[in-house]
Amino acid sequence: MKNKKIIIGLPLAALLGLALFAFASNRSVPLRVKAAFVKKFPQVKKVKWDKESDAEWEAEFKMNGMEYSANFLEDGTWKETEHEIEQKDIPDAVKATLDTELSGYEIEEAEISETVDGLTYEFEMEKGEQELEVSIDVHGKLIHKQVVDEEGEKDQD
Repeated sequence: MKNKKIIIGLPLAALLGLALFAFASNRSVPLRVKAAFVKKFPQVKKVKWDKESDAEWEAEFKMNGMEYSANFLEDGTWKETEHEIEQKDIPDAVKATLDTELSGYEIEEAEISETVDGLTYEFEMEKGEQELEVSIDVHGKLIHKQVVDEEGEKDQD
């Protein structure tokens, strides 16, 4: 009988602990951040919050059947919203830059990023052992290119 209590009690305690942790994590999101999120995305009801840095929070959510992330500063200032896109949705000007300046690299992941400065296309690319992170504006201008090493550390290129 004692073993049965332990077998049932341990998973139940673990589940309760995880639920309390999730609740506590969500509760620690500043009210200004939550209010800014609701103002920007009023139709979104389910949000997962993570602390991105000491001063920044990231919300992960679904909207229009797609997975999004949005970042906000502690004071509620919106920083960025991004979501993955299909390769077929990459504009021609951006494709032209990829073809000319990054020939031979394969796109591993493509995202569109929206900030107060506008839209950019962000890519994780690979050619053999070399991995790059690349940002291109809507007009096809290469804004950022960074080599990522095997440990995930970034070298400016």
